Amino acid sequence: MDHLRYSGLPFEAQCEAFLDIVSGDPLIHEALARARMLALPDWLVVSGALYNSVWNHLTGKPSGYGIRDVDLFYFDNSDLSYEAEDAVIRRAARHFEGLALPVEVRNQARVHLWYPQKFGQPCPRYTSASESISHFASKTHAVGMRYDAGGRLELVAPFGLDDVFSFRITPNRVMDNQRTHEAKGARARECWPEITVVAW
Repeated sequence: MDHLRYSGLPFEAQCEAFLDIVSGDPLIHEALARARMLALPDWLVVSGALYNSVWNHLTGKPSGYGIRDVDLFYFDNSDLSYEAEDAVIRRAARHFEGLALPVEVRNQARVHLWYPQKFGQPCPRYTSASESISHFASKTHAVGMRYDAGGRLELVAPFGLDDVFSFRITPNRVMDNQRTHEAKGARARECWPEITVVAW
Protein backbone atom coordinates (compact mmCIF):
# COMPACT_ATOMS: atom_id res chain seq x y z
CA MET A 1 0.00 0.00 0.00
CA ASP A 2 1.36 3.41 -0.99
CA HIS A 3 0.77 5.28 2.24
CA LEU A 4 2.55 8.39 0.89
CA ARG A 5 0.41 8.76 -2.22
CA TYR A 6 -0.90 12.20 -1.20
CA SER A 7 2.45 13.53 0.06
CA GLY A 8 3.68 16.59 -1.83
CA LEU A 9 0.40 17.22 -3.65
CA PRO A 10 -1.09 20.75 -3.79
CA PHE A 11 -3.06 21.78 -0.70
CA GLU A 12 -6.39 21.68 -2.57
CA ALA A 13 -5.86 18.02 -3.51
CA GLN A 14 -4.72 17.15 0.01
CA CYS A 15 -7.71 18.97 1.51
CA GLU A 16 -10.12 17.01 -0.69
CA ALA A 17 -8.44 13.71 0.23
CA PHE A 18 -8.42 14.60 3.95
CA LEU A 19 -12.12 15.49 4.00
CA ASP A 20 -13.03 12.35 2.02
CA ILE A 21 -11.02 10.04 4.27
CA VAL A 22 -12.10 11.51 7.59
CA SER A 23 -15.77 11.97 6.74
CA GLY A 24 -15.81 8.40 5.41
CA ASP A 25 -14.60 7.03 8.74
CA PRO A 26 -17.72 5.80 10.59
CA LEU A 27 -16.50 6.83 14.03
CA ILE A 28 -15.50 10.37 13.02
CA HIS A 29 -18.56 10.76 10.81
CA GLU A 30 -20.80 10.11 13.83
CA ALA A 31 -18.71 12.31 16.15
CA LEU A 32 -18.96 15.23 13.71
CA ALA A 33 -22.70 14.73 13.22
CA ARG A 34 -23.31 14.66 16.97
CA ALA A 35 -21.04 17.66 17.55
CA ARG A 36 -23.06 19.59 14.99
CA MET A 37 -26.28 18.77 16.85
CA LEU A 38 -24.73 19.86 20.15
CA ALA A 39 -24.35 23.30 18.51
CA LEU A 40 -21.63 24.75 20.73
CA PRO A 41 -20.31 28.19 19.74
CA ASP A 42 -17.29 28.16 17.39
CA TRP A 43 -16.85 24.37 17.72
CA LEU A 44 -14.17 22.19 16.14
CA VAL A 45 -13.36 18.48 16.30
CA VAL A 46 -9.57 18.60 16.42
CA SER A 47 -6.30 16.77 16.38
CA GLY A 48 -5.70 13.04 16.93
CA ALA A 49 -9.05 11.57 15.96
CA LEU A 50 -8.65 13.30 12.58
CA TYR A 51 -5.03 12.73 11.56
CA ASN A 52 -4.94 9.27 13.17
CA SER A 53 -7.94 8.31 11.04
CA VAL A 54 -6.03 9.41 7.93
CA TRP A 55 -3.01 7.33 8.96
CA ASN A 56 -5.26 4.34 9.66
CA HIS A 57 -6.87 4.64 6.24
CA LEU A 58 -3.54 4.94 4.43
CA THR A 59 -1.92 2.02 6.28
CA GLY A 60 -4.94 -0.32 6.18
CA LYS A 61 -5.69 -0.20 9.91
CA PRO A 62 -9.24 -0.35 11.33
CA SER A 63 -11.31 2.68 12.28
CA GLY A 64 -10.41 3.91 15.76
CA TYR A 65 -7.01 2.20 15.92
CA GLY A 66 -4.59 4.17 18.12
CA ILE A 67 -7.18 6.83 18.98
CA ARG A 68 -7.77 7.48 22.69
CA ASP A 69 -10.58 10.03 22.43
CA VAL A 70 -12.21 12.68 20.31
CA ASP A 71 -11.23 16.26 21.19
CA LEU A 72 -14.02 18.78 20.78
CA PHE A 73 -13.09 22.44 21.18
CA TYR A 74 -15.48 25.34 21.44
CA PHE A 75 -15.04 29.03 22.15
CA ASP A 76 -17.34 30.90 24.51
CA ASN A 77 -15.98 33.91 26.38
CA SER A 78 -19.36 34.97 27.79
CA ASP A 79 -18.69 33.08 31.04
CA LEU A 80 -15.13 31.99 31.88
CA SER A 81 -16.02 30.21 35.11
CA TYR A 82 -15.10 26.58 35.66
CA GLU A 83 -18.75 25.91 36.48
CA ALA A 84 -19.95 27.10 33.05
CA GLU A 85 -17.47 24.87 31.23
CA ASP A 86 -18.26 21.95 33.53
CA ALA A 87 -21.97 22.29 32.72
CA VAL A 88 -21.14 22.02 28.99
CA ILE A 89 -18.86 19.02 29.64
CA ARG A 90 -21.67 17.22 31.52
CA ARG A 91 -24.23 18.05 28.82
CA ALA A 92 -21.81 16.77 26.15
CA ALA A 93 -21.20 13.55 28.09
CA ARG A 94 -24.92 12.75 27.87
CA HIS A 95 -25.09 13.85 24.24
CA PHE A 96 -22.19 11.61 23.13
CA GLU A 97 -23.27 8.59 25.18
CA GLY A 98 -22.81 5.39 23.20
CA LEU A 99 -20.09 6.73 20.90
CA ALA A 100 -17.24 4.22 20.58
CA LEU A 101 -14.69 6.69 22.00
CA PRO A 102 -14.92 9.22 24.84
CA VAL A 103 -15.28 12.87 23.81
CA GLU A 104 -13.20 15.47 25.65
CA VAL A 105 -14.79 18.93 25.49
CA ARG A 106 -12.84 22.10 26.30
CA ASN A 107 -13.67 25.80 26.11
CA GLN A 108 -10.69 27.45 24.42
CA ALA A 109 -11.64 30.83 25.89
CA ARG A 110 -10.54 29.47 29.30
CA VAL A 111 -7.22 27.78 28.45
CA HIS A 112 -5.08 30.72 29.61
CA LEU A 113 -6.62 30.38 33.09
CA TRP A 114 -5.46 26.79 33.82
CA TYR A 115 -2.58 26.21 31.39
CA PRO A 116 0.20 27.87 33.48
CA GLN A 117 -0.58 25.73 36.52
CA LYS A 118 -0.73 22.52 34.49
CA PHE A 119 2.25 23.11 32.18
CA GLY A 120 4.40 25.63 34.06
CA GLN A 121 4.38 28.35 31.41
CA PRO A 122 1.98 31.06 30.25
CA CYS A 123 -0.43 30.61 27.40
CA PRO A 124 -1.90 33.34 25.20
CA ARG A 125 -5.53 34.28 25.62
CA TYR A 126 -7.07 32.80 22.50
CA THR A 127 -9.71 34.59 20.46
CA SER A 128 -11.18 31.54 18.70
CA ALA A 129 -11.10 27.75 18.67
CA SER A 130 -9.09 27.89 15.44
CA GLU A 131 -6.39 30.08 16.98
CA SER A 132 -5.72 27.60 19.77
CA ILE A 133 -4.82 24.75 17.42
CA SER A 134 -2.05 26.89 15.88
CA HIS A 135 -0.31 26.62 19.30
CA PHE A 136 -0.20 22.80 19.40
CA ALA A 137 3.24 21.33 20.12
CA SER A 138 3.47 19.77 16.65
CA LYS A 139 2.34 21.46 13.43
CA THR A 140 1.14 18.08 12.16
CA HIS A 141 -1.50 17.94 14.87
CA ALA A 142 -3.00 21.36 14.04
CA VAL A 143 -6.10 20.21 12.17
CA GLY A 144 -9.76 20.77 12.92
CA MET A 145 -13.08 20.02 11.23
CA ARG A 146 -16.67 21.20 11.61
CA TYR A 147 -19.83 21.77 9.64
CA ASP A 148 -20.33 25.36 8.54
CA ALA A 149 -23.67 27.15 8.68
CA GLY A 150 -24.57 25.74 5.28
CA GLY A 151 -23.94 22.16 6.33
CA ARG A 152 -20.65 21.79 4.44
CA LEU A 153 -17.57 20.29 6.05
CA GLU A 154 -14.96 22.92 6.82
CA LEU A 155 -11.29 22.17 7.45
CA VAL A 156 -8.98 24.29 9.61
CA ALA A 157 -5.30 23.54 8.97
CA PRO A 158 -3.05 26.54 9.74
CA PHE A 159 0.11 24.67 8.70
CA GLY A 160 -1.37 22.79 5.77
CA LEU A 161 -1.65 19.00 5.46
CA ASP A 162 1.64 17.86 3.95
CA ASP A 163 3.05 16.76 7.32
CA VAL A 164 -0.02 14.56 7.87
CA PHE A 165 0.20 12.97 4.42
CA SER A 166 3.99 12.65 4.68
CA PHE A 167 3.70 10.79 8.02
CA ARG A 168 5.98 13.45 9.50
CA ILE A 169 5.55 15.01 12.94
CA THR A 170 7.04 18.51 12.81
CA PRO A 171 7.63 20.69 15.88
CA ASN A 172 5.75 23.94 16.37
CA ARG A 173 8.12 26.16 18.33
CA VAL A 174 5.65 28.98 19.02
CA MET A 175 5.65 27.77 22.65
CA ASP A 176 8.11 25.67 24.68
CA ASN A 177 6.38 22.34 24.10
CA GLN A 178 9.36 20.10 23.39
CA ARG A 179 8.34 17.41 25.90
CA THR A 180 4.83 17.17 24.48
CA HIS A 181 6.13 17.03 20.90
CA GLU A 182 8.55 14.23 21.75
CA ALA A 183 6.09 12.23 23.87
CA LYS A 184 3.33 12.38 21.25
CA GLY A 185 5.81 11.56 18.51
CA ALA A 186 7.10 8.49 20.35
CA ARG A 187 3.57 7.23 21.00
CA ALA A 188 2.58 7.76 17.37
CA ARG A 189 5.57 5.77 16.13
CA GLU A 190 4.49 2.82 18.26
CA CYS A 191 1.17 2.74 16.40
CA TRP A 192 2.39 3.84 12.96
CA PRO A 193 6.06 2.90 12.44
CA GLU A 194 5.96 4.70 9.08
CA ILE A 195 6.12 8.03 10.94
CA THR A 196 9.18 10.26 11.12
CA VAL A 197 9.48 12.60 14.11
CA VAL A 198 11.42 15.79 13.32
CA ALA A 199 13.69 16.74 16.22
CA TRP A 200 12.79 19.82 18.26
